[in-house]
Amino acid sequence: MADWLAKGYQGEMDYMARHGSKRAHPAELVPGTRAVITARLDYLPTAHEASAILANAERAYVSRYALGRDYHKVMRNRLQKLAERIAAETGTFNYRVFTDSAPVLEVELAAQSSLGWRGKHTLLIDRRAGSWFFLGEIYCDLDLAPDPTEANHCGTCQACIDICPTRAIVAPYEVDARRCISYLTIELPGSIPIELRSLLGNRIYGCDDCQLACPWNRFAQATRERDFAPRNRLDTATLVDLFGWTEAEFDARLAGSPIRRIGHARWLRNIAVALGNGPATAAARRALTARRNHSDALVREHVAWALDRLGT
Repeated sequence: MADWLAKGYQGEMDYMARHGSKRAHPAELVPGTRAVITARLDYLPTAHEASAILANAERAYVSRYALGRDYHKVMRNRLQKLAERIAAETGTFNYRVFTDSAPVLEVELAAQSSLGWRGKHTLLIDRRAGSWFFLGEIYCDLDLAPDPTEANHCGTCQACIDICPTRAIVAPYEVDARRCISYLTIELPGSIPIELRSLLGNRIYGCDDCQLACPWNRFAQATRERDFAPRNRLDTATLVDLFGWTEAEFDARLAGSPIRRIGHARWLRNIAVALGNGPATAAARRALTARRNHSDALVREHVAWALDRLGT
């Protein structure tokens, strides 16, 4: 982690360096912690046409994890219920639940808990479930025996490295977030680097290419969690349709969605880039032209780039 931060791979995610050793030492984050219980929750929709959407430049690609309800809420509720069930068996104990919401090395903890191994794309992989799942933790003061770790089964495969559109996986087990499409479309608050825009294709929120290429995901299980079912036609919508949402529509439609936190301006920024990467249809040109004088400079900049790409 320290070496990764020293290389500046975190980009503008300053919070990655803010908590020092707390990430690697659970007892510093939650005093009294003696064990960490890790869990996973599948999120892959029953029917997901990821490859078909990526191949259709007029449609919008949203990372599979973000099609439904915000996973933070769902996973926290599940972990809370699990902790309560444990307390019913063991008696009262001290604990805190986390899911991508604190300085926690989730993949490392899960790997040490026999839930899988860290793949070359840095995500956790399980031989029986692939990698389409969320991770969560219960930090507790119970005295629990450690689980055996899972061996790494990536072998010589580097499908995830080869398919990355922006070459963000700079080496096995090492990702430069500054080039990662998930970072560029979600975490980056400002302008998307010009040299990377054309590589985003029609991906408007996150990217799943490394998981789609992973051979272990042929064993992935579809989720049974109804909250993760696609909402607002995010799995079938066109770029033009989503670009037409007003800020009020964006806030209302995406209430309870992880997408809402990026805000309407970044949403439009991302879709403008995707439109610029697509075909120069009359509908795309009209949609972009309608936003040419948007009040936000970030939106105007990316709309101008897209119109130039379409020859307008």
